[in-house]
Amino acid sequence: MAKYPFLPEASEYVKSLDLQINELTDSTFSYILDRAENRVGSTLTSNNTGASLREFEVEIPSFPIAVMLVAAIKDPYLKKRYALLEAKRISASLNEEKKETITHIAEFFNWKIRALKKLEGEYHDFAIYFTDFLRNTSMFHEAEWKLINQRIMAGEILLRTDKVSRLLEEEVRRYIEKRLQAEDLPLPDALVARAERLKQLLMLKKGRLRKEEMPKQVIVAAFPPCVKALYTAITSGHHLSHVGRFTLTTFLVNIGVRPEEVIELYHSLSDFNERLTRYQVEHIAGARGSGTKYVPPRCDTLRTHGVCTGMDEICKKTRHPLGYYRRKLRQAQPTLAAPSAA
Repeated sequence: MAKYPFLPEASEYVKSLDLQINELTDSTFSYILDRAENRVGSTLTSNNTGASLREFEVEIPSFPIAVMLVAAIKDPYLKKRYALLEAKRISASLNEEKKETITHIAEFFNWKIRALKKLEGEYHDFAIYFTDFLRNTSMFHEAEWKLINQRIMAGEILLRTDKVSRLLEEEVRRYIEKRLQAEDLPLPDALVARAERLKQLLMLKKGRLRKEEMPKQVIVAAFPPCVKALYTAITSGHHLSHVGRFTLTTFLVNIGVRPEEVIELYHSLSDFNERLTRYQVEHIAGARGSGTKYVPPRCDTLRTHGVCTGMDEICKKTRHPLGYYRRKLRQAQPTLAAPSAA
């Protein structure tokens, strides 16, 4: 229950404590609140939730309280990051689990799954129905996840434990995100102060975290000044003009950033509309409509629209943001890629 606190057994355990929300102000429960705050704060200072599974009597009730804290902050980026890192922790635990436990968790998400006997499975551990596979791989682009590359028998896909764990990670992530959207309870005073501390930490860390989450092959230091200014603005939650959004989006998709990662950048904006943003980004990336991938405007067009923030020496030798990026990479790739470059 401590490892998988979303399961009904964990919920029943919390109910058995008969703990009312207004009782959380009692100092008796401070260690649970500390863990809940740490659970959220760790996602902003590292890439994990700082799990302490040995103290199950603290770990189990800290999960729903952490969900309350994240929901109360009402930041889309924090919601997605918290759900993702909780899901990744759970996925890592599942890799070490017995087949019965994995099957139990999969059935919680209404999967049609069965564990394979050793002789039956050969190099596979489970058989899952193909619709469960497709639902959880819709955002995967690697060849290993393509349906054509799977072993399919009578509508079932045969998979190893590590792949089933990865698919369950997607289920858990969506489940937690859904809970975060549904939670809307007034917080007691003991949690208000903690939520405010986490909000301040989020404001401090969000820009850096977004930059770290950029694809490894993308070198932010090689962005032209105009794009770097747009990127800094969006990662700080500032609004961009229509031309600015188009410029940033076209630039990113043309240097290898996936549409899903571009969409994620816009989540922090108050006017964010996921359906509309997804349509626009995928259209620009050539994934919709005619299949044409759009390119950023030329430098003279950007100057006309006030997007140009000032020219450096490389700007004077190029006429296009993508040309700037390629030129700067050629000139300084070893320096830009070095971990100590900062």
